[in-house]
Amino acid sequence: MWKDYFERRRARRSYRTRVPFSSMTRSQKIAKLTKFAFLGVVGIIILSLIALPLFAIGLPSPDKIVRRQGFSTQILDRNGKVLYDIFTNEQRTPVVFNDTPVFLRQATVAIEDKNFYKHQGFDPVGIVRGAMSTLFRGRVASGSTLTQQLVKNVLLTSDQTLIRKAKELILTLQIERKYTKDQILQMYLNEAPYGGTAWGVGTAAETYFGKKVQDLNLVECAFLAGLPQSPSYYSPYSGSPKAYVARTQDVLRRMREDGYITKDQENQARQDLTNLDFQTQGASFKAPHFVQYVQKILEDRYGANVVEQGGLKVTTTLDLDLQEKAQEIVADEIDSATSLHITNGAAVVMDPQDGEILAMVGSKNFNAKDYDGQVNVTLSLRQPGSAIKPFTYVTAFKKGYTPATVVADVPTTFPGGVGQPEYKPVNYDGKYRGPIQLRYALANSINIVAVKLLAMVGIKDVLATASDMGITTLAPTQEVLNRVGLSLTLGGGEVRLLDLTDAYSPFMNGGSRVDPISILKVTDSQGKVLEENHPQKGKKVLTPEQAYLIADILSDNDARKEVFGLSSLLNIPGRQVAVKTGTTNDKRDNWAIGGTSQAVVGVWVGNNDNSPMLSVASGVSGASPIWRRIVIEALNGKPSVKFSVPTGIVTADVDKISGYRAHDAYPSRPEHFIKGSEPGGTDPVHTKLKLCKSDGKLATPSDISGGNYDEKEFIVLKEEDPTAAPGGQNKWQEGILNWIGTQTDEKYHPPTDFCGTKNPVNVEFVTPSDQSSNLPANFDIKITADSTSAITQVRFEIDGAALGTVSTYPYTYSATNIPNGIHELRAVARDTNGNESDRKINVGVGVPYSSPTPTPTATP
Repeated sequence: MWKDYFERRRARRSYRTRVPFSSMTRSQKIAKLTKFAFLGVVGIIILSLIALPLFAIGLPSPDKIVRRQGFSTQILDRNGKVLYDIFTNEQRTPVVFNDTPVFLRQATVAIEDKNFYKHQGFDPVGIVRGAMSTLFRGRVASGSTLTQQLVKNVLLTSDQTLIRKAKELILTLQIERKYTKDQILQMYLNEAPYGGTAWGVGTAAETYFGKKVQDLNLVECAFLAGLPQSPSYYSPYSGSPKAYVARTQDVLRRMREDGYITKDQENQARQDLTNLDFQTQGASFKAPHFVQYVQKILEDRYGANVVEQGGLKVTTTLDLDLQEKAQEIVADEIDSATSLHITNGAAVVMDPQDGEILAMVGSKNFNAKDYDGQVNVTLSLRQPGSAIKPFTYVTAFKKGYTPATVVADVPTTFPGGVGQPEYKPVNYDGKYRGPIQLRYALANSINIVAVKLLAMVGIKDVLATASDMGITTLAPTQEVLNRVGLSLTLGGGEVRLLDLTDAYSPFMNGGSRVDPISILKVTDSQGKVLEENHPQKGKKVLTPEQAYLIADILSDNDARKEVFGLSSLLNIPGRQVAVKTGTTNDKRDNWAIGGTSQAVVGVWVGNNDNSPMLSVASGVSGASPIWRRIVIEALNGKPSVKFSVPTGIVTADVDKISGYRAHDAYPSRPEHFIKGSEPGGTDPVHTKLKLCKSDGKLATPSDISGGNYDEKEFIVLKEEDPTAAPGGQNKWQEGILNWIGTQTDEKYHPPTDFCGTKNPVNVEFVTPSDQSSNLPANFDIKITADSTSAITQVRFEIDGAALGTVSTYPYTYSATNIPNGIHELRAVARDTNGNESDRKINVGVGVPYSSPTPTPTATP
């Protein structure tokens, strides 16, 4: 009997194991779920009777709910000087429940705990709603009740462990039994964090509005109710000073949805929100923009509660002495530039060797209201003007161009973007210089050359270079490519001052990327090291030779003298300092970036409202005087150093006009090259042309072979247009020819016609020669075609019938199956300006060539 019983039980267990839940009958599913529910209840009872009392041992008493204990978090400079003590002068102004406005209580309940007056400490609906908001709206919401938040803020740590959660459960239940709902809400309002040293609504009302809590209006109540979720983010004194707007709007919406206010009241409060007036924040911390920058990093890593309550000790990279000097310099210089309608400035000082931020001045005055002084402009998106040009030039050096490469600085028309008009950039000073070498074009910030160079090397490659070096806002994506176009190199894309200063570091350190570093060490309240950074160079993004060429050009005071003069603010006697300025065409942004291998300084001036400045003279006013004074302070006490010359750099003498090797005793100068990129070959720019002795026109090959020519010095400028469509017009050469037409120097006016013709195109047969005999049926026809502009097509004909065309040099065509006999060959060449010329010869195929016998003339 027992054997049969156990067999039946084993069979039932085997059946239950084999049948999945989805395949069970309805009654089987109900039975299974009932069993699990029963086991769950039993588990909860066991937990309540055994586990929870054990967890309760040693818990703080809920009576301590109004005697908060916290640990001060200190932020220090690199030398241990206190920048900010988060609990120093902690302000606490407890208020009684009846003094708190009804709107404030309603707003707090609406945004934090909708069912506060209905639940017993835990709100399953709120937990589900919080989870749904996090998953589907992207809004992080925990679903904790006000009572739970009170426990977390006052009695427990913020550790995310099961034991702490169990303690939170016990204390929440105890508080709900011990106090009324109004008492719990009062304690929450008195203990919640409202940003910085403000704890409780009483202090918060005084801190933000200078009012007693009972005097707060609807929109002020909604603002305060929204702060505790993330006070360091939603505070108007934070690095995101406008984040409170959307949060306050959410609070008002929830109040209206829950029936606390009408739609008209919500709309009026939204209007009042646009004019919400906050008190100026006291000088409770030094280097405020930098401190906020560090706080945000810490909160992202450790959470806001740990930063505000965890007793952290944070040693930063900041040099407070240099910071205060830089802040003073920015304020002084901006005050002296008010006549130019310059109201604000920002500056960053970094160590280019490892990226350490030594100073960060986010505005002229952190507490200024007239231009949003609390906005950290070092992190704001602004257009860099010509300060972005070095990234175009270093990309060119990667591709084999050199500081001696010549580009024509002449008015030039470029194609616009999709649906955009043609692009016609102008130089800052309105002048055009004709042939100019890249060293002088970069040093003097010549716009036309920069745009041409960008077209020559490719926008995407320049974006890739800038991104590799630290510009985070100009990734080489299609969206960015479509947006910036050829205006990129003149500042058409937006960057951050911190990024741009950091991206100059590879020019100063030999080619290594470094990312901005602000924190050296973090310890907790027990002295345990949470992190310790030893900043160092990152990956190589440039070769030492490429980096050196840019640093050498930007520190060449003689090279930039044409625009800036020899005694500009960019020149610091006794120091080799590389620097680049930048001003947007609309004069809304003015920059100066540069330094040495010991410090790199970035400065911006302008107006937060993006209104244009009246005038900024590069190297004289605006960012340059600020940059100069801060560089001198940053280098004070440091030895004078020069940029180290890499082993791959060689020096060669080049022609002063063309940049080719020095020749013909023309004026020359020394130039640096990356080994292997030195110029070679015949100079086609600064050249001697062969002219016919008879008429002074260009000698043909026949004239040259016969010695019928003289040589004369000329400057010949020819450029291909990489932006032209196939077979389209060469706008670059057109610009050159138009500019030459304005020049009086005869060197720019070589003859355009060949001897004996007014046509600038000349065609000569190389093979076969005229009157060749016994050619095979298949033979090659080769010609030379010359013009003062580019040859676009050569057409070959035989006896008036087309053979074929070629468009690239060498101009050779393979003739096939030509019948025996005497034939006339013709070659027609066409240049980019539409000029055509031809040459004809007669040849014999398979037969000796003989001149045709003249036909006798009939006599009358």
